[in-house]
Amino acid sequence: MAGLKKRSKSDIIFDSIIGIFMVIFVIVTLYPILNTLAVSFNDGIDTVRGGIYLWPRVFSMKNYQTVFNNQNLMQGAFISVSRTVIATVLNVFLSAMLAYILSRKEFIFRKQMSIFYVITMYVSGGMIPIYVLMKTLHLTNNYLVYILPGLVYVFNMIVIRTFINGLPDSLVESAKIDGAGEFRIFIQIILPLCKPVLATVALFVAVDQWNSWFDAMIYNSQSIKLTTLQYELMKLLSSAMQQGSGAGAIDAAKNAGTMVTPKSIRAAATIVTALPIVCLYPFLQRYFVTGLTIGGVKE
Repeated sequence: MAGLKKRSKSDIIFDSIIGIFMVIFVIVTLYPILNTLAVSFNDGIDTVRGGIYLWPRVFSMKNYQTVFNNQNLMQGAFISVSRTVIATVLNVFLSAMLAYILSRKEFIFRKQMSIFYVITMYVSGGMIPIYVLMKTLHLTNNYLVYILPGLVYVFNMIVIRTFINGLPDSLVESAKIDGAGEFRIFIQIILPLCKPVLATVALFVAVDQWNSWFDAMIYNSQSIKLTTLQYELMKLLSSAMQQGSGAGAIDAAKNAGTMVTPKSIRAAATIVTALPIVCLYPFLQRYFVTGLTIGGVKE
């Protein structure tokens, strides 16, 4: 069309370089995931020989059968799912409630309390005092140790408070004129408008809870019923590292009468662990860059 400006040669070269860079970046990012997926579906003994890249050479479901036959792993998956769901819901709700309180200009202690919470981000008692505290509170060998210590993340609270500060004050003022209380304003007005930031924070908390294994090792290692999927995976990886790889791993697998090796089991367990978060991310991604204040009261 005559009205369209003709692109210069430099623009075409620049766009081509950016396109090539993005293709290379995607390949570099996806290759480890696809390689792990291929190894997880490949015969264990054949995997040790190497040469598996993007497609399994000898297809086998034995790796996943071995993983799912591990009773501790399934128990750990149940605990990981439950702690992720409960902790995420409570953390997001309580962090948002605290953020709303500290965002109110009429709250006279909001600056002092904000400073107090920020200090906790940089000052910690250390591992041993924290363990002694959990033991004193009878939270060792207790499911609640996964939930109570992380009810509020200060960083998440600050992120939510910043978002709330950007909302029009007229929304809260008009609700108060209509007779709404603070809690009703928070539930019916603030929370719906904060969906983008709440979804982002929820993903942060969910990933942190899902990947956590250190607390299970420190506080609940003596109770199989309270183990987590990631802690069992960590033990599986440690065992695989001790067994080694190469010809020794092949001989060990043959002597045990199995078709799996540490490397193949490690790949299958990694896929099982990462799959829930990968499935969750697409449902929350659209909230990262969009806002829901359009159509609200304009200042």
